[in-house]
Amino acid sequence: MTTLYRGMDRAALDAAYNNVRAVPDFPATLARFQVQSDALYDTVECARGIAYGAEPRQRFDWFPGREPGAPTFVFIHGGYWQNCVKEDFAFIASGPLACGFGVALAEYTLAPGASMTQIVNEIGMLLDHLAADPDRLGTAGSALCLSGHSAGGQLTAMHRAHPSVTHALPISALTELEPISLCWLNDALRLTPREIADYSPLRHIGKGAPMTVAVGSAELPELVRHSDEYAAACQAAGERVSVIHVPDCTHFSVLEDLALPDGVLMKAVRGSMSV
Repeated sequence: MTTLYRGMDRAALDAAYNNVRAVPDFPATLARFQVQSDALYDTVECARGIAYGAEPRQRFDWFPGREPGAPTFVFIHGGYWQNCVKEDFAFIASGPLACGFGVALAEYTLAPGASMTQIVNEIGMLLDHLAADPDRLGTAGSALCLSGHSAGGQLTAMHRAHPSVTHALPISALTELEPISLCWLNDALRLTPREIADYSPLRHIGKGAPMTVAVGSAELPELVRHSDEYAAACQAAGERVSVIHVPDCTHFSVLEDLALPDGVLMKAVRGSMSV
């Protein structure tokens, strides 16, 4: 056995980061999410496909808040930077909308069509766009919670120091890219040593917005470790960070908690932001 990372060989690493195989019948779960998302699009006001850049996937969907000046909740979907679309997870907007937020669902270019560098930069472009608010959505100057799941959690952590971010909520985030580069995920990502160093949030603990680091208590051990070690490092650096293990949640059911206005995650966000 050739040990590659924390005592794991390639087969062990592949299993340690395969969230789809860790839950029963993932296709049925994703199909349910898509049905719930379609229903939300059909029943709630939404401006779809607003451009924040020139590339086809540099787009976001906007669900306006109840009142002018409402805080903004930006959500970045997961899929290991290479799968899924914002429409798959639109149902999560139900929770923030019910709490009075306007919601922006972010899209970005996927690997292998984009490098990690491009993907990270695209989220920065989106945040700059919302801060300038050329679309007159009311996002300029509003309190903003930046959140993302899995790969989206890594992108959230990378941008918690953006000047428009009031609070950050990375969920099941990948905070160290070295093991990602050593398993099946890198077939499409093709991470370079520089990207591993530059875009691993665990290696860049600096000043930024207050943060709630969340992970499902029933997730794969490696995912839990990523969140716990990142939160601990931020706390040790004096940052305002809390960590939540959402009870009984897997890597995917944790999103169902986010969709609840009285769920663990939205309660934490509202408490931190006084919303």
